Amino acid sequence: MKNTIQYFSDEALRRGKRLSTEEIIVFVENFRILLAETKEPDKSILISLKVPSRLLSTFRLVANAEGKKYQTKLKELMKEYIRNFS
Repeated sequence: MKNTIQYFSDEALRRGKRLSTEEIIVFVENFRILLAETKEPDKSILISLKVPSRLLSTFRLVANAEGKKYQTKLKELMKEYIRNFS
């Protein structure tokens, strides 16, 4: 893995102040692993999420139009959101 320095914006640092020390440690380690784009499988966990039916229906159609399953697209969007955190 290439050694890089991660810089965070002032806003990201302000948001980080809301986290406990333990949460910061977990975040930094998970963030590092996500950015490394390793092929090491990560265990998925089942979640329950309430989403308005029209939003989910439309999201599924858009994902399908891209040739993707909606859950795969949702995971991609979550990763993108985290990468843009800084």
